[in-house]
Amino acid sequence: MKQKKTLEQAVHGLFLILGLVTVGCVLLITVYLIIAGIPAIREIGPVNFLFGQEWASTASEPKYGILPFVLTSVYGTAGAILLGVPIGFLTAVYLAKLARPRVKAVISGAVNLLAGIPSVVYGLVGMMVLVPGIRRLFQIPDGSSLFAAIIVLAIMILPSIVKVSLTALEAVPKEYEDASLALGATSIETYFRVSVPAARSGIAAAVVLGVGRAIGEAMAVMMVSGNVANMPSLFQSVRFLTTAVASEMSYSAGLQRQALFSVALVLFLFIMLINAALNFFLKRGKED
Repeated sequence: MKQKKTLEQAVHGLFLILGLVTVGCVLLITVYLIIAGIPAIREIGPVNFLFGQEWASTASEPKYGILPFVLTSVYGTAGAILLGVPIGFLTAVYLAKLARPRVKAVISGAVNLLAGIPSVVYGLVGMMVLVPGIRRLFQIPDGSSLFAAIIVLAIMILPSIVKVSLTALEAVPKEYEDASLALGATSIETYFRVSVPAARSGIAAAVVLGVGRAIGEAMAVMMVSGNVANMPSLFQSVRFLTTAVASEMSYSAGLQRQALFSVALVLFLFIMLINAALNFFLKRGKED
């Protein structure tokens, strides 16, 4: 008995240490980004930096306005969520409640395969197939655009949404559905009015993971978006916050390098704000 208690205390201590390490890593990243990013914002000016519409970091008179990057990231993430969440959610409902075992196994395997594909492969396929297809379909000079990035991001977030939503739906007690069916509800009504509300916390977590994947992606969107610092337009080449850092960090120096750290700081705060807002609405929904 004493050995068992000692083992439990040791495991508890190990988990506590691992949790503190995780929190410490987040704090270190936060402090480092603040220290590295604030000087450039002070020198450029917060208004010019956040609301400036021109980024020309290598010009003779450099300009560091990141409003195009911020808006592009917002529009790209929102578009990917609008496309990916309904498809992923409905796929999860189908797999959890309607699909036959063989069909479920095949689709689940395909979803797992999508989750394991590196982002650079998504970008390569998008650059070779999607971009030329958009150019021919819409008769535009270049298919590298915000629209192509939205489609690629929507496909990339599907595995997270499907897998987490599926797990949440399968965890709903069968008694809930049996009671609904016994009261005369149809199967579809039961799934969408009983099972889905019961699993809403897991589905919301899936959306949070999808948002995080969409905002943080760099390589794939760099290959299909054109990576040009324009104000966002659906069929125009654009640059995201992530790609702004990734594309220039290798040759940056001085104020340009500091400005890129400031962009990373804005991206970090942007992600934290979205996660905090989603968690707030999730907790509010549970209380209601």
